[in-house]
Amino acid sequence: MKNTYYFLRHGQSKANVAGIILSGLEEGKKSDYTLTEVGEAEILTSVVHARDQGILDQSTLIFSSPFSRCARSAEIVKEVLGLDQEISFDDRLRERWFGDWEHTSNEHYERVWEDDRLNSAHTIANVESADDVQRRTIALIQELEERYRDRVILLVSHGDALQILHTGLKGVSAATHRELAHLKTAEIRRWDVS
Repeated sequence: MKNTYYFLRHGQSKANVAGIILSGLEEGKKSDYTLTEVGEAEILTSVVHARDQGILDQSTLIFSSPFSRCARSAEIVKEVLGLDQEISFDDRLRERWFGDWEHTSNEHYERVWEDDRLNSAHTIANVESADDVQRRTIALIQELEERYRDRVILLVSHGDALQILHTGLKGVSAATHRELAHLKTAEIRRWDVS
């Protein structure tokens, strides 16, 4: 790999607190579902720590999901690091589409993940398949590898998108995404790509 990648899961959002699934792109961009005050504080703490540890600095490139919860997280990163360059928003980092479960209880995630374990290509209840999420997120990494060399790149996204991307980077089935160490809200993690 030519670049070093860090993934940041957005901070606590209003949808998290409400306990609802919010995965539609247009709805997700609305400020109604941005970070909570706790979420903003989580991101601030994580980014200050990463900056102080020399993990992220003024040369960091930020690519983010356009959802308001990620966009606000990315804006805080930009502010803390004092970045001049703009945040690049990319739909390939968007939340996984949860189909018929949209605007329902987030307890339904478990049902989707169980179906994923059995078949990563499933689209039960019109859910975006884990395989499709893996393809779109890996396509972004491939593009970044072609465009940049020796850069630190921060990808700001969502739990499922990042977990599934990790399976693609490891070269394993997207069906295994829930077996990987789960990203907490506002967690920054280096993903070693081999």
